[in-house]
Amino acid sequence: MNNIKGSLLVIASMLGFAIADMFMKQLTGFLPPSQVLMGVGLGSGAIFLAIIIYNRLPLFAPHHWSPLLLLRAALEAISGIMFTMALSRIDLSSAAAIFQAMPLMITLLAAVFLKETVGWRRWSALVIGFLGVFLIIRPGFGSFNANSLLVLGAALGIAIRDILTRRIADNVSSHVVALQGCSSFFVAGLLLSFQMGDSIRAVTSDEFVRFLGAALFGAAGYWAIVIAMRVGEASAVAPFRYTRLVFAMLLGIFILGERPVWPTFAGSALIVAAGLYTFLRERDLARRG
Repeated sequence: MNNIKGSLLVIASMLGFAIADMFMKQLTGFLPPSQVLMGVGLGSGAIFLAIIIYNRLPLFAPHHWSPLLLLRAALEAISGIMFTMALSRIDLSSAAAIFQAMPLMITLLAAVFLKETVGWRRWSALVIGFLGVFLIIRPGFGSFNANSLLVLGAALGIAIRDILTRRIADNVSSHVVALQGCSSFFVAGLLLSFQMGDSIRAVTSDEFVRFLGAALFGAAGYWAIVIAMRVGEASAVAPFRYTRLVFAMLLGIFILGERPVWPTFAGSALIVAAGLYTFLRERDLARRG
């Protein structure tokens, strides 16, 4: 039952993230990425802060500010900067497709740093998956956009973040974890603003609605994925992360008017196929064990 609940939460989370990404993509057409990050982080953070205050959770308890959680928040900030900057420069559908390499990165990191055993089948799947990434990015061709590499960087940061999430103690509130992640976006946007010399301007009513949508759906997605990773088995719920690609492509095509080229579809198919095989193989090995 926990795995079913976790899977549904992952799907809901991916829908929330895809909608939030769409709003952020629209906002980066009018505002600098730093202001978009600050606005979304401030809005989402306010939502979780209100929940924490309402439930009288011990926000400043020492176990809520361990080095592990601070490192996790830092990874959120770095990944947020890279992904938001990428969204301002490439299509949402391409960014979403490249980002799907993140689960493959988790397997790769587990093999290299956690010394988990990975057989030749999963190594082959990883190679195929990353070939799909190269097919989407197409380095060396005229259509290559170096900003796509920012998405890969963001995916790597989130992969490390998810590995750290599994190590969070049970007495740590998921709402506090979510607040830390959202607040890190605001801090990241502030630092990026100073670095880039961006000026903050007043937003229009239309932009405010988009900020509100990004904050609400982003907060909902963030809450759902934190809960999902803590209540369900990773091997059971992780495959449903790929629904984010479906949602993002549909939103990109029908709302943003994007027209993905065939290498994007082909590369996406390779990434999803490799990722699903990797998850299924890991589950099979876990059952045998």
